[in-house]
Amino acid sequence: MQPGGELDQLRAIVRQFVEERDWDQFHTPKNLASALTVEAAELLEHFQWLQHGRADELGADKLVEVRHEMADVLVYLVRLADKLDVDLLAAVQEKMVLNRAKYPADQVRGDARKYYEYKPR
Repeated sequence: MQPGGELDQLRAIVRQFVEERDWDQFHTPKNLASALTVEAAELLEHFQWLQHGRADELGADKLVEVRHEMADVLVYLVRLADKLDVDLLAAVQEKMVLNRAKYPADQVRGDARKYYEYKPR
C-alpha cells in the first residue's frame, strides 16, 4: 500500500481495532478469507430477489445495510492483505494490466462473455 495513503490509514484503524480485542490470534489468512466470503454473501443477500439491484430498488434503509456489508467486505480484505503483506493498490494495477491483455477493449466492448468464450474480431 502507498505510504500515507488512505488504505494505509484503513489498515491502521483495523489493526488497532483487532489489537484492542486480542483477535489477531484468530486472524489467520484462511479464517480471514472465510470471513470475507461470508460477508460477501451477506452483501449479495440484499440483492437476491431484486430485478436489477439499483439504489432506488433497495430503498434508503436497505442501502444503509448494503453500505455496512460493503464495509465489512473491505475490512476483511484489507486485513487479509495486511496479514499476507499484499499491497492492494499494486495488486490492482498488476491485475488491470493482465485484464487489459485478456480483454482487449476493441474486441470485447459490450460483450459480457468470458475471455475464452469470444472470438477475436
